[in-house]
Amino acid sequence: MVQITLIQPSGASLQLDVPEGWSLMQAAVKNGIDGIVAECGGSCVCATCHVYVQQERFAELPPPGEDELELLDEVKAERRPNSRLSCQIKAAPELNGLIVTIPEYQT
Repeated sequence: MVQITLIQPSGASLQLDVPEGWSLMQAAVKNGIDGIVAECGGSCVCATCHVYVQQERFAELPPPGEDELELLDEVKAERRPNSRLSCQIKAAPELNGLIVTIPEYQT
């Protein structure tokens, strides 16, 4: 399991134990986390699982693909340099302890 912390817009912090290979979006939906809408179910076509990755560890993630970059242009909350789609963040041991923040809104 990979431990990832989600910070909700309210500032509340939630720790998830994410099975290796699962996306952060899958773990958030399975655990009923508010703020991750995931309308497309992880197919990388909706941008409703937008998150902000902690800046200090952003470079540890694999770079976003072309589809993700296009969708990040469509996010409803402010796009930031550390914006990613949680459906594209796969749990791996090197991401243990990662912190991501959920935007105030997705739709």
